[in-house]
Amino acid sequence: MPLPGLRFGVALITVALVAARPAAGGASPVTVEVVELLNAARAAHGAPPLRPNPRLALAARRHSRDMVAHRYFSHDSRTGEPFSARVARTGWMRSRAHWSVGETLAWGVGAKAEPRAIVAAWLASADHRRIVLAPRFHLVGTGVAGGTPFGSRRAGRTFTADFGS
Repeated sequence: MPLPGLRFGVALITVALVAARPAAGGASPVTVEVVELLNAARAAHGAPPLRPNPRLALAARRHSRDMVAHRYFSHDSRTGEPFSARVARTGWMRSRAHWSVGETLAWGVGAKAEPRAIVAAWLASADHRRIVLAPRFHLVGTGVAGGTPFGSRRAGRTFTADFGS
């Protein structure tokens, strides 16, 4: 059962298709910290480190913002489109013959909106832990939006991490 003030979700899709070259883009200190914490957890469990990917980060950032702006919390978009379609729109899949993507979501308020609390919650959940520690994933894009999908009156954040093989 989730902790009060913290909600999260997980999704995984593996497919064969074609994909893209990374695009340029900066990362916020919060997203950098999330990647560092994910990599620390992966190192502790013998999984290879994740490399930040700007296209995955774009998909993640857009989704976090959309969930906050339109007050929903789901891997699927408001129109029912799966998260893999959001990733595909960034061009990430274009030059890849085979790909696998996974996604973790979370939102929290107060101290539970900090990167350390979010990553700890993902690791405490079997489904999220499986995605975070999956050795097949080598790339990650993280997106964080201020606020929560349900308009919390307290300061909060909504997180998306999109993982790619």
